[in-house]
Amino acid sequence: MSEYEYVVVFVTVPNRDVGVEIAKSLVNNKLAACVNVIDGLRSIYYWEGRVEEDNEALLIIKSRKDKLNDLVIFIRERHPYKVPEIIALPIIGGFDGYLRWIDEALRRE
Repeated sequence: MSEYEYVVVFVTVPNRDVGVEIAKSLVNNKLAACVNVIDGLRSIYYWEGRVEEDNEALLIIKSRKDKLNDLVIFIRERHPYKVPEIIALPIIGGFDGYLRWIDEALRRE
């Protein structure tokens, strides 16, 4: 592994189109090396005193910890939810070739 710490970030969005737009922007701005957009989620959650239920899509974002603050700000500026789910989990290990690829993708010209 490199000197960087890697993260996977989960972000729910209201639909696939919003997810694809955010995903492309993250990759184009070198805040993410890769974003998977998974459509067809059913989310059940507590909001403003009630249990709610909605269809959503999920973004699975691969990045580095040193990009995380900028990534969160970037998503908040573009996300339609008042309080979007943006949760980062550490990557504790993985294939070195893939982790090196994350580094390369985030520092490309």
